[in-house]
Amino acid sequence: MDVDDPSPRVGGGSGADPPRIRRLEESVVNRIAAGEVIQRPSSAVKELVENSLDAGASTVSVTVKDGGLKLIQVSDDGHGIRFEDLPILCERHTTSKLSAYEDLQTIKSMGFRGEALASMTYVGHVTVTTITEGQLHGYRVCYKDGVMENEPKPCAAVKGTQVMVENLFYNMVARRKTLQNSNDDYPKIVDFISRFAVHHINVNFSCRKHGANRADVHSSSTSSRLDAIRNVYGASVVRDLIEIEVSDEDAGDAVFKMDGYISNANYVAKKIMMILFINDRLVDCTALKRAIEFVYSATLPQASKPFIYMSINLPSEHVDVNIHPTKKEVSLLNQERIIETIKNTIEEKLRNSNTTRIFQTQLQAVNSSALTQVYTQKDKGTEVKMASGMKSQKTPVSQMVRTDPRNPSGRNVVRSRRNPKDACDLSSRHELLMEIDSHCHPGLLEVIKNCTYVGLADEVFALIQHNTHLYLVNVVNVSKELMYQQALCRFGNFNAIQLSEPAPLQELLLIALKDDELIGDENDEKLEIAEVNSKILKENAEMINEYFSIHVDQDGNLTRLPVVLDQYTPDMDHLPEFVLTMGNDVTWDDEKECFRTAAAAIGNFYALHPPILPNPSGSGVQLYKKNKDCMASGEHVDSTDEDDIDHELLAEAETAWSQREWTIQHVLFPSIRLFLKPPKSMATDGTFVQIASLEKLYKIFERC
Repeated sequence: MDVDDPSPRVGGGSGADPPRIRRLEESVVNRIAAGEVIQRPSSAVKELVENSLDAGASTVSVTVKDGGLKLIQVSDDGHGIRFEDLPILCERHTTSKLSAYEDLQTIKSMGFRGEALASMTYVGHVTVTTITEGQLHGYRVCYKDGVMENEPKPCAAVKGTQVMVENLFYNMVARRKTLQNSNDDYPKIVDFISRFAVHHINVNFSCRKHGANRADVHSSSTSSRLDAIRNVYGASVVRDLIEIEVSDEDAGDAVFKMDGYISNANYVAKKIMMILFINDRLVDCTALKRAIEFVYSATLPQASKPFIYMSINLPSEHVDVNIHPTKKEVSLLNQERIIETIKNTIEEKLRNSNTTRIFQTQLQAVNSSALTQVYTQKDKGTEVKMASGMKSQKTPVSQMVRTDPRNPSGRNVVRSRRNPKDACDLSSRHELLMEIDSHCHPGLLEVIKNCTYVGLADEVFALIQHNTHLYLVNVVNVSKELMYQQALCRFGNFNAIQLSEPAPLQELLLIALKDDELIGDENDEKLEIAEVNSKILKENAEMINEYFSIHVDQDGNLTRLPVVLDQYTPDMDHLPEFVLTMGNDVTWDDEKECFRTAAAAIGNFYALHPPILPNPSGSGVQLYKKNKDCMASGEHVDSTDEDDIDHELLAEAETAWSQREWTIQHVLFPSIRLFLKPPKSMATDGTFVQIASLEKLYKIFERC
């Protein structure tokens, strides 16, 4: 039965007829589309500035009133608009940028859809004044709903075009109220103009509030990119920038060039500033931004974010510009390979350039067990307060203090030490890295690079999804391998964890030997083993400090540990076992085996083992009852009286387990995606187990 058939339904249910499908009026369609293209005043400014640049302008001026809701005025000295084109200027899908769909494959202009100006006329009042070269006067015309409200009127005009948008969103009450109640959009507009000014160094930009005598952005054309950055962001930013260039011209399917500037390790900021242009188009790339942030997290203090300017150029046919309503994002051919190449180049550049770092810190004490932050002689350190018995003290988040490293009061300027030899050039270390590459399982590498973290399945396994497959991943095994590889990758270039109180090696070793059943209860024998291992570590102190940032002082005290993974501190409850492993299991008389076994010991210590305290979730809370005699006898206890629970111990356990779960999701798995090269053994030893496949589930459901 046709939709338009008005006859009643026969033999159907008692429900009402389905609603009729109607064709929307063109004005409604256009207004809906306009709301997508012009989402806020800053969207309109970006579109208009890009039109000016496409017109070959050398000067672009922006004036804004009430955050752009009352007035947006963009003036340029470009080639102007032909008189005969004015009638269709603001109609939808009218453009001078392309004539056929195939032109999108080679499009070089920023605009191409012919929607921006049209959209503005459906949500605001638009007036255009323009003059082309050779004309004696210009023309001014007003537009509404895509058409001219009047014939073009002759007027005095200067070279180029001026577009004025007034009362933006006057007919979209909800949108206008939302913008009025939110923060002023003017800072977003200033940010856009600043980014354009850095990239288009041959164009003069200015941006000011209506009625203001001074522009908030005022840049002059220059031949130097650094001068452009200095004009917009200040000399303090330029001082800490280094130039970077990347090209991949040999690979026929991934030809690209990138040039730009990145901040070095001395740069300090609370928010990342990433200016990215792809084929001269201002865009965002979340994957690239995330990869760069991870690289910098190994170099900058935790509270700092980098400054990045990048200009990437690819063949036009490798870029799909038509994937976002506001052209904010683009899709690249071989995007993963391009990101990996850029990431590796930035990492190498930072390591080679940051021979000297200066940090200014202000230390603040919270309480005797608080976690405080210092920057040490070797790049960056995190001071961890150690209590008697060498057990780390967990600090509530609410009591942690982050200080401004640029605060001039109480500052401490420290230089990183100079490496006596270039550790990164050691052949043994390179051989171990080549072994990691040669043993990498390509299938598992694809899984971890493109997986989605689902959650923890139990204390050891986590769930991840890749395409239509669900996997169990052994968190302990995979974190141990990641830490081992990172120990070799960061070899000789670690940041540091500084212990607030030196930890005597011999005491740590005796703690580790205390419960060793193989040795027995002979205290003299344990003391002798502790002395021997302590002597070994002191004899090799210079080497392990230089290569692994494990510092042992002349008195035999452990004072510093390496930062193997950023934003992560190992469980200090396992520190005694780590010291014993370093003294007893490392092969000191063979360089390659020494590096391998030392990195393996570090990997085991830094792996995300379950906390020593039992998991308090579910029935595990019973383990924290004060009536330990009853628990030890195996007698069943049903009481859930709050007074029977050791709340202090329970709170410590809950904190430890929740911190581990957070670290697995937000630190471990993002790092695995970026850095881990899974060995082939992980495909067969139970580290990765496929437990479900969507295709097989469909077959099961089909049989049901």
